[in-house]
Amino acid sequence: MKKVTALNLKYGCENISFTLPANIPREILRSKALAGLKDPEDAVLKALRSPMGAAPLREIIRAGKTVCIIVNDSTRVARSEIFLPVLIEELLQAGVREEDIFIIFASGTHRTLDQKEMAMLVGEEIAARIRLYNHDCRNEKELACLGHTSFGTPVYINKMVAEADLRILTGSVIHHFFAGFGGGRKALVPGVAGWETIRRNHSLLLDERASTGRLEGNPVHEDLLEAALLAGGSFLLNTVLNEDLAIVKVFAGDMVEAHLAACRAVEEMNGILIKKTAEVVIASCGGYPKDINLYQAHKALDNAMAALKAGGKVIFIAECREGIGSEVYEEWVYKYTDLSTMEEILRNDFILGGHKAYTVAKLLRKGRVYLLSGFEAGQASRLGFIPVESMAEALEEAYDKEQNLFTYIMPQASTAVPRLVV
Repeated sequence: MKKVTALNLKYGCENISFTLPANIPREILRSKALAGLKDPEDAVLKALRSPMGAAPLREIIRAGKTVCIIVNDSTRVARSEIFLPVLIEELLQAGVREEDIFIIFASGTHRTLDQKEMAMLVGEEIAARIRLYNHDCRNEKELACLGHTSFGTPVYINKMVAEADLRILTGSVIHHFFAGFGGGRKALVPGVAGWETIRRNHSLLLDERASTGRLEGNPVHEDLLEAALLAGGSFLLNTVLNEDLAIVKVFAGDMVEAHLAACRAVEEMNGILIKKTAEVVIASCGGYPKDINLYQAHKALDNAMAALKAGGKVIFIAECREGIGSEVYEEWVYKYTDLSTMEEILRNDFILGGHKAYTVAKLLRKGRVYLLSGFEAGQASRLGFIPVESMAEALEEAYDKEQNLFTYIMPQASTAVPRLVV
């Protein structure tokens, strides 16, 4: 049978090549192609000097003041190594002393980073000059209470962050499956928040309005925003990246105004209108670090399911080199098999990690998911997936001699968001 040109999808730090028979109807779903900025450092500088809804950094900070810069951890890419030198130089030009600047990683409930990982994220030069800190959401001695949101969420954030004269929230903006969008306020909560703050906020995801790309009326987003505003004294610097992880846009200024502008840009770039759902979806997270573990890879599965017809099949490509990414998630998968039981437990006493097991289990009800990953077959099966050892096996299983199944191919399923036009 005649084959089409080989297709390439990312798996960890590698590429997987495969072909589909020419008579299989297919469409590739990918974000709008935007070229990376030729001079991203200059774009960062211009954004800092002409911020949205806020005065330039040189006017809001001065000598003798302390500055905390919050940056992404290893589960997300923001290109911190590009914008940090520009940002720090601007602070120095404003009179801030180098010893009064520190960087903290917005790890939320994720694991802490070692020194090598920190240096990779911020760049060797910055790592040698600026103090770097991990955040531990469970260490209550390192947290400060700022009050409560109108949703009843107690707001605990890292004490060092709370005590700084200025907080600069950095990161990249992408769609988020229950907060609407990442970036902005999420650098503070969950980034450098306490465990209970994160738990209470995330419990709001059970509300149907907590969904991908929705901010207005989304209780998770509104709670996050209230919590972040309690901290006060914050300045935003967010990037938008293309599929090649190059910076295509930079937004700086007021935490609310600049973030909303970034969200609009992301929706325009990554929101993909589709006229119908598919019998088969072949989805890659987009490689490392988007598929670093199942906890993170789930976001790609969520997007893939949005393009799938009920009862369809997904070939899900996610290396998951660090396994599941949550001990609680793993415990729940082995302990609970009934979705309604999971939901009842979460409504009565929300458990972080358990929420992810529930969310994935809910997605898996829509269709069969063939998982190509680093998991052993037995573990993948216990997680609810159908394990496959190669793309050839996955394709054989998914099509099972049927050549007329309409197929979507999603090379960057973590960021590409299908929108069904009815």
